[in-house]
Amino acid sequence: MEHTDHVNLLRGGIPGPGGVWADLGSGTGAFTLALAELIGPTGEIYSVDKDGSALREQARLFRVRYPGYPIHFQKADFTRPLELPPLDGLVMANALHFHRDKAGVVRHLRQHLQPGGRFVLVEYNVDSGNFAVPHPLTYPRWEALARECGFAHTQLLMTQPSRFLKEFYSAASW
Repeated sequence: MEHTDHVNLLRGGIPGPGGVWADLGSGTGAFTLALAELIGPTGEIYSVDKDGSALREQARLFRVRYPGYPIHFQKADFTRPLELPPLDGLVMANALHFHRDKAGVVRHLRQHLQPGGRFVLVEYNVDSGNFAVPHPLTYPRWEALARECGFAHTQLLMTQPSRFLKEFYSAASW
């Protein structure tokens, strides 16, 4: 996928510029860069990943593309306690499928959202995974999980074909 694809997957879930957002399981930052484009320099990003080398690469790319934008890099496991301010939203792209206890992870992360805060998810839209995507969840399963975890609204933002596993979807819950 290209940067434009990442931006388009997130676009409908980001209400506008500004705000305090986190990208959880951010890796080398493909979706962090897309988030920065959408919230602009008046927004603030917390990029969290447990891979320090991926975060260093992300920081390098971020300085080149968005110098001066407020961003904080945290080497941490998002399933453990995090040091985050109250968030207007969070992005989780291709990270939830690594966890069996999705409800536990979502409930843990939801506590970081301000009232009305958005959880923007990007995942493979398949029921059975493989070694690289061990525990995927389709959009209907996300919709049910989000409701179970206390989100009143969930909206499918878009789908996009994937060369790897059928298709991606993006969704926003609040």
